Amino acid sequence: MKYMLLICVDPERTDKPADVEPWVEEMDARGVRVVGNQLRPPSDATTVRVRNGEVLTADGPFAETKEWIAGFDIIECENLDEAIAVAAAHPMATAHMVEIRPFWS
Repeated sequence: MKYMLLICVDPERTDKPADVEPWVEEMDARGVRVVGNQLRPPSDATTVRVRNGEVLTADGPFAETKEWIAGFDIIECENLDEAIAVAAAHPMATAHMVEIRPFWS
């Protein structure tokens, strides 16, 4: 089953950024990680809505939240328990948060 890991960070935290390369290398070697990447900050986002046939765009994120999505990984695991173990091993889980979302199948 495929899952998306949303790497959520609190930009107010001053911790040294986690080194994710060892995790990436391990998950790639295990064949668990499909793809992943870091995302630009919410200030670089564009929100798109269509209302009454009109395309409306706005700079920045849709939701004002303390934490924001800094990156993602798509993983393929046997079940949620394995996905939780993979997410818990992610270096960002210790100082920030990793949200797991299953794909619709």
